[in-house]
Amino acid sequence: MDSVHGAVVVVTGASSGIGRATALAFAREGARLVLAARREELLGEVAGECRELGAEAEAVPTDVTDAEAVRRLADRAVQRFGGIDVWVNNAGVGAIGRFEDTPVEAHRRVVETNLFGPLHGAHAVLPLFRRQGHGVLINTVSVGAWAPAPYAAAYAASKFGLEGLLESLRAELVDAPGIHVCGVYPSFTDTPGMSHGANYTGHRLDPESPFYDDPQDVAETMVAVALRPRAQAMVGALTPLTRLGHAVAPRLMEKVAGYGAHRHFSRTPPAPTSDGNLFVPVERGRGVTGGFRTPPPGWVSPLIVAGVAAAAAAAYAGYARSRNGRH
Repeated sequence: MDSVHGAVVVVTGASSGIGRATALAFAREGARLVLAARREELLGEVAGECRELGAEAEAVPTDVTDAEAVRRLADRAVQRFGGIDVWVNNAGVGAIGRFEDTPVEAHRRVVETNLFGPLHGAHAVLPLFRRQGHGVLINTVSVGAWAPAPYAAAYAASKFGLEGLLESLRAELVDAPGIHVCGVYPSFTDTPGMSHGANYTGHRLDPESPFYDDPQDVAETMVAVALRPRAQAMVGALTPLTRLGHAVAPRLMEKVAGYGAHRHFSRTPPAPTSDGNLFVPVERGRGVTGGFRTPPPGWVSPLIVAGVAAAAAAAYAGYARSRNGRH
């Protein structure tokens, strides 16, 4: 597409965070929007903001873990606008806690939302894309698709699984060049997700950090991918560096992540456990950002990024030397 003006775009998880930012970004470009999430009142609020920007927008309350509900979402978009050009699988949840302290039901719900939700979306829209001969399926993946996530094992499992799903769908669709399956890969993003996620750590979730991505950057990447589809679009500097680090030194990455997580939760104040929004939507966490991002002085980020890049390059060089020495 040369423009998304007039394109029909479905966005799941549109009530807050990346989904809300994405809906507004497409609205500014004149797309026709069908917005989905569990929080009906808040979803209507987002649709109203999109209309104020001059876009057509309809809110369709949907739980993406329900395959039939997702199919009805696709049908509603076709009934309202005659087709679907872009489908954004964005709905997601998280459960933070030691693996054995997190209820099995919570692990299952994370996988149902983060993996089966996109699977349900793809299953609903790909037949339509095939009939149309075109369409862009965009999925919010994560740096968690390539790196360990201690205290969030089910989240990492869902994202590793989602990466496999996308690669498999692209392989199946080699006979349909007009259909694109894309992944957007942010690292830690400043959204309300942390405030309404499940917490089984026994400690307060205190994610304040200067290295959170801005949800607006992720949303702008979504629009860019809709216009110029590609298999993988990374957001921020930490995502490609983390991927490289895990590729060349996976055991080291596991140890660094594990010790870092243990140290973090040993220093945060106690807090009660909570299911958050896993099973029932909650009212808190309504905006685009979560308020966790605290930008550092201008000189800090370039130095850190350069240091991580140098470390990754050194690790890769050592890996290459060791392989060359064996041949």
